[in-house]
Order: sequence, then structure tokens, then C-alpha cells
Amino acid sequence: MINNWVCRTFADTYRSPAMTDRVRRVLDAVQPDVIHLHSLLNLSFDLPAIANARGIPIVATLHDYTLVCPSGGQRLHRAEEHVCRDIDPGRCARCFRQSPFYPQMSFATVAAATGLSASMRGFASAAARRLPRLAARLAGAAARAAVVPVSEHDIIERLIAAQDVLNRIDMVIAPSPSIAVEFRKLGLDSSKIRVSDYGFVPLGRLQSTRRSGPLRIGYVGTLVWHKGVHVLLEAARHLPAAAFELNIFGDETVFATYSAQLRAQAAGLPVRFRGAFDRTQVSEVFSNIDVLVVPSLWLENSPLVIHEAFMAGVPVVGARMGGIADLVRHGENGLLYEATSARGLATALQQLIDSPERLAAFARRLPAVKPIRQDARECEDAYFAVLDRAVAGAVR
Repeated sequence: MINNWVCRTFADTYRSPAMTDRVRRVLDAVQPDVIHLHSLLNLSFDLPAIANARGIPIVATLHDYTLVCPSGGQRLHRAEEHVCRDIDPGRCARCFRQSPFYPQMSFATVAAATGLSASMRGFASAAARRLPRLAARLAGAAARAAVVPVSEHDIIERLIAAQDVLNRIDMVIAPSPSIAVEFRKLGLDSSKIRVSDYGFVPLGRLQSTRRSGPLRIGYVGTLVWHKGVHVLLEAARHLPAAAFELNIFGDETVFATYSAQLRAQAAGLPVRFRGAFDRTQVSEVFSNIDVLVVPSLWLENSPLVIHEAFMAGVPVVGARMGGIADLVRHGENGLLYEATSARGLATALQQLIDSPERLAAFARRLPAVKPIRQDARECEDAYFAVLDRAVAGAVR
């Protein structure tokens, strides 16, 4: 199913009539016993209601905040560099009009109205996503033209629809206590929530590769603004250049403009951009660093990269944001600092430069990571639990 974001109204971004029709057809064709829902982005908020009408129970895993954040699910207003700890519909409307989603929607809608071919619509939408400056210019033009108006009232209606989705789900798996707490505040019934972290295929714990010499600091992940790599580079400016080396692993082509800004910011520092890597190289990546930094600026759920570091025996310095603080216990198996504070991050890293023996102490206290087989068993248990409830309800 392909959602081209051809929208008559803002509501079509989250409950497109075309996508709703296709969801209905798929459920009628497949007739599943249970649905495991991971995201409704690009699908339809009507999916749970369609499933309910057919007596199909739903298990949902919370990965981010796309259900309540129309601009990508980070609950972060990029243009104003604001973390949305509370949902403000007025800010959401403003944020959406400034996000890459708005020009994508405007492109597709105007293209459909003017008869542009499907391939050209796809090219235009991809250009809006991949070229941030173009997207920003188009967003401004689209906002001025009000191709599809987006108001505070529209956001409120979307939040009401999101609450209906939460009400219709039978069980919710929260990979971190943090995201469970956030969704309780957003109206999710506590009795539906199971806190259960992600499961992983073991990497095989590495032998300690810490050596004398500069502290090998690593960043591993997407090079995008809300991941805070620029904060890490700013922190590096406050460290003695001879005392560390910073290895940045991530694909520079995904958000090319931001990556270019990072390279400019890193000028004169002992920083190496190591590029993308595939799944088979994860152990090798972590063998090249002594400490992983997770400088995220958004309310992270349960970052996969932290689990990978733990499996590799590498301690973590992380922003005190969302699920990062659920995994990294300050002073016990790693260090935390206040997100956005480059000085705070620099202070944490300086402690490890001054006392490198702390890394070995942290490494000895890293928690075990759940195996993927256990995760699969827990998912199966969840499916049987909601099925048993559905049967019991039908009998009554």
C-alpha cells in the first residue's frame, strides 16, 4: 500500500479515505486472528475501529510519538528548538506547517489536482523529504498559499482521534518505563500497558579493547538534528584535543545538509566521520570506541544503540532524556548530563579522560540485554492473552 499524501484536508494525513479502504480490504482478505500494530503513520487511524468491528484484537508496540505528534513523532519543534513535554495544539499546528511533511502533502495534493504523473509526484515528494532547504522553501510557499489549511482546531481533532485509537487497542507494549509514563499522561489506560524492552540477537560480548592513549569517543546512529550530534561536537571543543578522538558512524547522505554542517563544525578537531555500516559490522564498530555518546534532544524511547553498546561491553554517556535515563544509571554503569548542555557533556567526558579506570568499572555493571527469543515468547504470550479475553467477551 502506497500513501502519496494526496489530501483534501489535514484529517486526510492520518485517516486518508483511500488508505482506510485499502486497510479494510486487507483485513477482509487476510482475516487475521490478532493484529500487532507498530505504527499508523501512512496508514489510517481508522484501522483499530475496522478491526474492532470484525472482532480482531489488537496488540500495539509504542516506538515513538507519531500517534500524537503529526510532525514525525519526536515531540520536538525543530524550527523553535523546543521539546514538547506537553502537547500544545497551537504549537503543533505551527510546527506541522514548518515541517517537511507539509510540503510533501502540498506537492502531492497540487500534483494530483494538476494531473502530474504518478512518477513525477513521487519524485517531487522525495525531493521535498531529501532536500531540507528546498523543503523549507516549499513549506513557506505552501503555508502562504494555504494549499491545505492546518489550524489549532485540526490538531485538537487529531488528538481526539488518537485517544480513540488508544481506547480501541487491547494491549500496549511499552519498551521503556519512560514512554509508558508519557502515554499514561496522554490518556492511555494503565491496565492495558506492559512494560517490556526490546529483544536482540546477541552480538557476542567483546574483550576489553581499552588501550592507553586518547579516549576513543563514539557516536553511532542517524545524522539528524534531533539526535544532537552538533551538541557532541560543541562539547568536543571544550576538551583537550590531544586527549580524545571522536568517531562518528552514520550515513552522511540521508540528511546531507545537516551532515555538511557537522563537518564544518568539526574542523580542527580530532574527529573522523566513519560513514555508514551494515548489520554484520556492528561488533567491529563498537570495538573502535571506548565510550558511546547518545546526545539526543528528543524524548527517546529505548534507544537500540544503547542496547548494542551494552552487548559489546561499551559504557554510555547519554542525555538525560526519555528512555536513555531508564537504561543508563548515572555513576553506576555510565554518565548522564542535561540534554542541550554541551558544557555538561564535556564535563562528563572530561571525567573519563581524567579517570579512565571508571570505564572498566562501568563496563562490569552493564545490564544484560533481553534475547530476541525471549522477546518473541513475550509477544506470543501477549497475542494469546488478548485472544483469550476476546473469546471470554464473546461468550459473555
